[in-house]
Order: sequence, then C-alpha cells, then structure tokens
Amino acid sequence: MSTAYHLAQMLRKKGQGDGSDILIIDKKDIAAGASGIACGVVRNNYFQPAMRKLMAHSVDVWESDPEAYSYHPVGYMQISPECMHEDVASIAKQQQEIGYESVFIEGEKESMDYMRGLFDDWQAKNITSVLHEKRGGYANNVQSMVGLANKAKGEGVRIETGVKVTGFKYDSGGNAIKSVETDQGTIECDYVIVGVGPWIKQVWDMLELPKKIDVKDLQGKVHKDVPMWVFWSLQEGTLGVDPELQKTNDGMLPPVIHVDSDAPLYSLKDGSLITDDMWGIYYKPDTHFGGIQGGAAPYKIQTDPEEVRIDPYGPESPDYIVGDNFAHMWCSALAHCQKRFEDKYEFYKKEPSGGIGALAPDSFPVFDVFRQNCYIIADSNHGYKMIGVGKLVAQEVMGETSDLLKPFRFSRYEKGELHPTSHSPFPWS
Repeated sequence: MSTAYHLAQMLRKKGQGDGSDILIIDKKDIAAGASGIACGVVRNNYFQPAMRKLMAHSVDVWESDPEAYSYHPVGYMQISPECMHEDVASIAKQQQEIGYESVFIEGEKESMDYMRGLFDDWQAKNITSVLHEKRGGYANNVQSMVGLANKAKGEGVRIETGVKVTGFKYDSGGNAIKSVETDQGTIECDYVIVGVGPWIKQVWDMLELPKKIDVKDLQGKVHKDVPMWVFWSLQEGTLGVDPELQKTNDGMLPPVIHVDSDAPLYSLKDGSLITDDMWGIYYKPDTHFGGIQGGAAPYKIQTDPEEVRIDPYGPESPDYIVGDNFAHMWCSALAHCQKRFEDKYEFYKKEPSGGIGALAPDSFPVFDVFRQNCYIIADSNHGYKMIGVGKLVAQEVMGETSDLLKPFRFSRYEKGELHPTSHSPFPWS
C-alpha cells in the first residue's frame, strides 16, 4: 500500500503517468491479515545499524501525517538486564550519531529511579539500563491501513479485493513476468511488486525461487540447505482493562514499554516458577484493542516450510488465538514490572492477536528484484513499522538505488554479509 501510494506520487510529479497505472490486488480486504491484528509498535530500537537507519526513515514517514496514519508518537523504551547492557549502549550511541533523539540510563539504581519517575509502581528486578527513545510509539493498525489506502486512492491507485494470486506467466525467454494469474482472471503487467507478509512462501514458490539456500555466516562458515522461510508463532494479546490504567505519574500517555529480563519470572496466580531463562515482553495502552495490548517473544512452529498450512491467518489455525500459556506468562510479566497489574489476570481477553510470522534465514527482511521485473518486499515480520520502505521501493522502481535498502539484498546470504545479532530473546532483534 505504501509503495503504491508513493509510486503514484512519483509518477505524477515526473509526468510519467499517475496512480491509474497501479493496481493493488488483495485476496481478502484491507488489513484482513497480519496488519489488522498487529501490535502496531513503531521503534528504532535495533542492534543492527542498517535496521536503525531504515527505521529512522520510516519514523519520518509516520510523523509526516500522524492523523491519517492514526499514529501516536509517545516514544519507546528498551529496559534491559546487565547481559544486554553493552548491546543497548551501542544502540544508544549510534542513535545519537544518526540524530535520533533518545536518553540512555545506566545502573540498577539509576534505572529504577528513572522508571519510578514515570510509574510510581515500577518494580521490575535485575534492570541495569533504560534506553528511552523520544520518537516512535505506535499506530492503530486498521485505522492506519485505511488511512494509507485513502492516500493511495487519492492518487488514483486502484484497489481490488477478493482477488487471489494463483501464478505467473513469463515472457518468451521464461524470465520476466508478463502477467499475473488470479482466480478472477489474468492481469497483464509491466512490473510486479510483492508485499504479502506471512504469505511470502506461497508467492516465492509460485515464482519458482529456491526453497533452500546456502548461507555464509559472519565467521565465514557456510551452512548448506537452509530453509528460506521458517514460521514462528507471534505471541500477542490484550488485557481488557481501561487503557487509562497505564497513564504515567503526570497523567500522560506512556511510551511503549519493552522489557527484556534475566530475572526469574513467577506466576501471579500461585507464585510458581514460570521460567528462569531469558524472557521479554512489550506493552502499551490501546483504545483500538480496548485495553493493555502487547506481546512476548515468539516461538518457532515449523522448521520445514513445506508443512506449514496455506493460510496462516485462517480461523482454522490453532495459532490464530494464542493460548493460556502465553496469557499466564504475559500477565505475570506485567505484574513483575508494575504492581498495578498484580490482580488483573482475570481480564485477559481471548481474541485474535499475534498470528504467524514468516522469517528469512537471518530473521531480517529481503528487499530485492527477482525475475527481472518483480520487486519482493519480504518483511520477515518487521513489516508494520516499516511504512517508509514503500517510499524507498517506489524510488528504486523508478531507477533510484537506495543505500538504506542495499543491506537487505538476497545476495547477502551467499556473500556472508549478514546483520549482527544481539543478546535479546527476540529473533528479530
């Protein structure tokens, strides 16, 4: 949607056409899948320099029209234990270098004092650093997608829903795509842009791209026959309390809170040990979800993508609604962090949230051209916050190479140009 909107703008400004030359097809409807139940967090907090620069650009786009995008610039906080101190200090330093405003607090007492300056009931243990990003925040997911669709339509872009892609036809050389096959007929085209989130494997297979690849890691070791796409269950949910419960001491909307912890996590129900391994959660008040909404670290559900169900967001999926284990862990973690949540477990809402994510071998996006005229935006579950990627892809389609997208080319796996990994329990951090 973002690519279509920005591409239509560029075509019009260059006098090379307008949005009527652009057609979006969607097998269901706007925000019917991953975007419709996404947490909607917008952050710059990444250990990887390339991701930080890319997200700073995306935050610029979110801030360009917060009303249309239903964007709330409340900020974002990364709250961490000592084992992550060095990683987060590196993030803070490099945010300053790129001009992304943040405050970095170091030390256990200093971190506790800072957090209690925001929330007088803060009680999380083993915290030795706080990175408070002053920019970023979150967007209401469905409203932002509708706002983006309206912007695209305003540029003349056509959006056809209820149209499912079934395959592609190629030119006489068998390389470039000449038409898209759908369940509603054939669509001839000059260029194809794929941005399908967790359905990327289905389209990847239709394009006859490799199911498994060789990956050279940062140490130069080559890993053979690595599945191109693996699937994770994204653990998210909502505590059905008044969102006003999570106001700061001065009555303001709080930043999005992300806590990684190595402290033992105990049940808020019976005091039993849930885990003494590294864990992490994130949360924020959200009127769209009607409560405190957030999530925890995901878990891998398949190593063989051939076995993954066709529709990762269908109602028949057992992962469509996350289970009691997540609810117990997440609510207990909320109580671990803030006293106000200690008696709120009964308000957990069992409703669609989270879903399935399709991740690339290194858990980071792939932005590249395949089949000569097919640009693939494979977000690797970073998608919602990356609204600015659409603008950059549109520029590349128009012939302008983007330095921000270069680190995400498919060739990085063969060349060993992977992104560094942090000590976070989240695979995409």
